[in-house]
Amino acid sequence: MHCSIESLQGPCQRRRYKSILSNLYTSASMNRAELVEILASKNDLSKTAANAVLETLIDTIQTAVKKGDAVQLVGFGTFKSAKRAARTGKNPSTGAALKIPASTVPKFVAGAKFKAVVDPKAAKRKADKAGK
Repeated sequence: MHCSIESLQGPCQRRRYKSILSNLYTSASMNRAELVEILASKNDLSKTAANAVLETLIDTIQTAVKKGDAVQLVGFGTFKSAKRAARTGKNPSTGAALKIPASTVPKFVAGAKFKAVVDPKAAKRKADKAGK
């Protein structure tokens, strides 16, 4: 259940929620504890329950990507694995050539809605270009 700041019970909860949101938008990065706190506040969950939900989500995505499946969250993005071919690199300190073995790496591709939220000007330019 999604709640608004007005639906929070009492001024203390509203102040705390505003504090969380102001920290979210002013800090350079968000850690797991802050994310769990926001999930708990917005969905009327305990921090333990919100942490369990987050842990389940992360574990499910990791398991699917490890099997080679893609996890697509429409509007947010797609998690998938990508294969990197073996290649030759250079040791930056000596300049000597070295072999870099093939590997499989996780990859995230942002969805259109997520890109639009992060950079609304680029989304507007893209929409204007598509409209012509």
